[in-house]
Amino acid sequence: MSNLVNLKQARKRKARADKRKAADENAARHGRSKADKALDRARRVKTATDHEAHKRDDT
Repeated sequence: MSNLVNLKQARKRKARADKRKAADENAARHGRSKADKALDRARRVKTATDHEAHKRDDT
Protein backbone atom coordinates (compact mmCIF):
# COMPACT_ATOMS: atom_id res chain seq x y z
CA MET A 1 0.00 0.00 0.00
CA SER A 2 1.07 3.53 -0.61
CA ASN A 3 1.14 6.36 1.88
CA LEU A 4 -1.98 8.42 2.38
CA VAL A 5 -1.69 12.10 1.53
CA ASN A 6 -3.95 14.78 2.91
CA LEU A 7 -4.45 16.99 -0.15
CA LYS A 8 -5.47 20.04 1.87
CA GLN A 9 -2.23 19.92 3.88
CA ALA A 10 -0.18 19.23 0.76
CA ARG A 11 -1.64 22.28 -1.00
CA LYS A 12 -0.96 24.49 2.01
CA ARG A 13 2.60 23.17 2.26
CA LYS A 14 3.19 23.90 -1.44
CA ALA A 15 1.68 27.39 -1.14
CA ARG A 16 3.96 28.19 1.81
CA ALA A 17 7.00 26.97 -0.08
CA ASP A 18 6.06 29.06 -3.13
CA LYS A 19 5.60 32.19 -1.00
CA ARG A 20 8.90 31.60 0.76
CA LYS A 21 10.67 31.18 -2.60
CA ALA A 22 9.14 34.41 -3.94
CA ALA A 23 10.10 36.28 -0.76
CA ASP A 24 13.69 35.05 -1.00
CA GLU A 25 13.90 36.15 -4.63
CA ASN A 26 12.54 39.62 -3.76
CA ALA A 27 14.95 39.95 -0.85
CA ALA A 28 17.86 39.06 -3.10
CA ARG A 29 16.69 41.47 -5.77
CA HIS A 30 15.69 44.46 -3.62
CA GLY A 31 17.21 43.90 -0.21
CA ARG A 32 20.31 45.71 0.96
CA SER A 33 22.59 44.69 3.75
CA LYS A 34 23.00 46.78 6.87
CA ALA A 35 26.54 47.66 5.81
CA ASP A 36 25.30 48.95 2.44
CA LYS A 37 22.71 51.14 4.15
CA ALA A 38 25.28 52.51 6.61
CA LEU A 39 27.74 53.29 3.81
CA ASP A 40 25.05 55.11 1.82
CA ARG A 41 24.02 57.08 4.92
CA ALA A 42 27.65 58.06 5.62
CA ARG A 43 28.13 59.21 2.04
CA ARG A 44 24.98 61.36 2.22
CA VAL A 45 26.15 62.98 5.46
CA LYS A 46 29.62 63.68 4.06
CA THR A 47 28.18 65.19 0.90
CA ALA A 48 25.86 67.42 2.91
CA THR A 49 28.63 68.61 5.23
CA ASP A 50 30.98 69.27 2.31
CA HIS A 51 28.26 71.28 0.60
CA GLU A 52 27.58 73.31 3.75
CA ALA A 53 31.31 74.01 4.18
CA HIS A 54 31.52 75.65 0.76
CA LYS A 55 28.60 78.03 1.20
CA ARG A 56 29.34 81.72 1.15
CA ASP A 57 28.26 83.94 3.97
CA ASP A 58 27.02 87.11 2.27
CA THR A 59 25.69 89.53 4.84
